[in-house]
Amino acid sequence: MSRITVDIDLNRVEGDLEFQVDLEDGVVVDARCVGTLYRGFEQIMIGRAPRDALVITPRVCGICGTAHLYAATLALEQIAHITPPAHAVQVRNLCLMAETLQSDLRQSFLFFTPDFCNAIYAAHPLAAELRDAFTPLKGSVVRGTLKATRDVLGIVALFGGQWPHSTYMLPGGISQPANSRRILDSRGILAAVRAWFEQSVIGGRLEEWMALDSADALFRWQAAAGGRERSALGLFNRFSRDIGLHRLGRGTGHLLSYGVNPQPLSEARELPAGFFNADTQQIETLDQSQINEHVRHSWFLDYPGGRHPWEGETIPDHQPGSDRYTWAKAPRYGDKVVQTGPLAELRIAGEPLISDLLAREGDNTWLRQFARLRRAGWLIGAMSETLQAIKASMDQPHYIDPGIDIWPDGESYGLVEAARGGLGHWLRIRNGVIDKYQIVTPTAWNASPRDSAGRHGHWEQSIVGLPVPDPANPVDIGHIVRSHDPCLVCTVHFIGSQRKTHFNV
Repeated sequence: MSRITVDIDLNRVEGDLEFQVDLEDGVVVDARCVGTLYRGFEQIMIGRAPRDALVITPRVCGICGTAHLYAATLALEQIAHITPPAHAVQVRNLCLMAETLQSDLRQSFLFFTPDFCNAIYAAHPLAAELRDAFTPLKGSVVRGTLKATRDVLGIVALFGGQWPHSTYMLPGGISQPANSRRILDSRGILAAVRAWFEQSVIGGRLEEWMALDSADALFRWQAAAGGRERSALGLFNRFSRDIGLHRLGRGTGHLLSYGVNPQPLSEARELPAGFFNADTQQIETLDQSQINEHVRHSWFLDYPGGRHPWEGETIPDHQPGSDRYTWAKAPRYGDKVVQTGPLAELRIAGEPLISDLLAREGDNTWLRQFARLRRAGWLIGAMSETLQAIKASMDQPHYIDPGIDIWPDGESYGLVEAARGGLGHWLRIRNGVIDKYQIVTPTAWNASPRDSAGRHGHWEQSIVGLPVPDPANPVDIGHIVRSHDPCLVCTVHFIGSQRKTHFNV
């Protein structure tokens, strides 16, 4: 029995991540998700003025700055009992959707589908079409994605002044209102993105595609027209399922979503929050008090079991050579390992097509990526409706000054759905300054290490048991890891027992 360790360096926009797997006779027998970079934003926040969170936390991520700003704003509004006006909530939602849409499209066609151009697939009947569509920087779909996503971020810039790291949200509203010009420009951008999405991505009308409510309906619709078969979605579906990605990469079946688009003057969300319990196949009401973080296998000062973010600590304690292996914590919902992201978001919202596919085939590599494109279609429609709502509320205030000089003591939280899933900020204020600040990101849920009970995180579970016939080109690992949207650059490095190879994508 031979055993080798393969190290995968995942270079992320928001930090470096390494995925390490142990192979015995060509099969993954253990996996470790290794966060290699400590940045300590939670420690940076301690002792600062509460409003500093609006400037500092959007810089946690170069892709999801809008989501972090929104979560921080919600936490501050909750602790001070501030209700923002409807106009502000609608603009916030529009900008977060624009950020999510660009991320979904870029992840799909700049990070995931280039793996289809791997040399291992050179003899596949679809190889030429795949290269024409998905070759990095040259493929037709890639070039279209670069333009569409650059344009859609213009909507955030229209309302927020810049992207990334915008700071236009603040407790009580937003810094500037919508006007006719901003709405008109946003509509023009969205119409162009929609036209490209219909023609190049799905090969048909958006309303028809979004009306599909079952797996059978999806594949009938796709096969009914050659343009749909040859579209980016058609190529993705046909090739993914031909090479078996719908049977690959199953992790935990438990799903978590914080809900999409807070509704004005309400606790409701346009897409509801919840926890999908895979044991009962039921959706349960989200209870944020069930969220806890473990550090048993992380490079932080140890504490027993899991702690809720209000009680948790993020004190670095690097111990190389021990059984601790990451700067990431291990979030759990109660004692459950969960996954978050578009699949969880749409299933918990009861989206018919995603619900049917999940019931038939379970979570898998193809479905996680398909759900991201399905959400992109939903976002285009929801953004159009939100623009209409913003136009109807232009005579309403965009900001109501809460009149706060000294922030009240207490605890609060802000939960949003970022591009990669559930993002939470937990805050405690004492004597008018921040006493504790804890951030639990979507990737922390998906890429968590083992917890105090030794349970692997979701990403780790999805890899264990995978056959890897060629450690020098473990393309299936690439597919599984990328389906979780880890925000990779173009090269993943694989380190064998005696040599270093490169898995170029």
